[in-house]
Amino acid sequence: MKVSLFITCLSDAIYPRVGEAMVRLLAAHGVRLEFPQVQTCCGQPSYNSGYWDETRTAAKTILEAFDDSDFVVCPSGSCTYMIHHYPELFAEEPIWLEKAKRLEAKAYEFTQFLVQVLGITDIGASFPHKVTYHPSCHGSRLLGVKDEPLALLSRVKGLELIPLPHAEDCCGFGGTFAIKMADISGAMVTEKVDHVKETEAEVLVGLDMACLMNIAGNLSHRNEPVRVMHLAELLYEGVQAR
Repeated sequence: MKVSLFITCLSDAIYPRVGEAMVRLLAAHGVRLEFPQVQTCCGQPSYNSGYWDETRTAAKTILEAFDDSDFVVCPSGSCTYMIHHYPELFAEEPIWLEKAKRLEAKAYEFTQFLVQVLGITDIGASFPHKVTYHPSCHGSRLLGVKDEPLALLSRVKGLELIPLPHAEDCCGFGGTFAIKMADISGAMVTEKVDHVKETEAEVLVGLDMACLMNIAGNLSHRNEPVRVMHLAELLYEGVQAR
């Protein structure tokens, strides 16, 4: 089967180590990720801002990039869910609508692919630290990724998973929301970090670098020594430690 990596803008430009961790973890389980060079932004910023024509241009590039892939794996629940909007965008264009439906059916967030497709919950990692988990809004509420990351974390040797109070609350990022409603966004992430501090965890882990970047920024501003990691990074570091 042909499995392709949809890297997303933030991971590509700011957090390439997340993509590298995904590639190496999956390679260890016999999955060689292809990387279409023509891929671009999923179009979510323009979509959320109401610029649907511009979004269709970006979406067509994505659809063509992954048209011959059997599976598409992404490190972000937010960007993965954006693909679920493509059939709506191309409702009046039959050829593109068919491509959109095919991509929607084969696009998976990283932990979804590990657990649902490969049937893996024990990656063979060891990570002897106190960890708390933040479930990002798009991934958990819209894409339905809830049990998969917890199943993977529960099998990491030495890891102490501490429940995050009010974990379901948004971190305040919300893409353009953080720019348009900066004061509200700032108050939300401050409250989120307050809850992270309550856990006394050494590490905050999540599935979406946009949310993790937002929380990490607040932690850094407050000089809080909590390490922030994507789950793929934690698992890969844990495998290396064995």
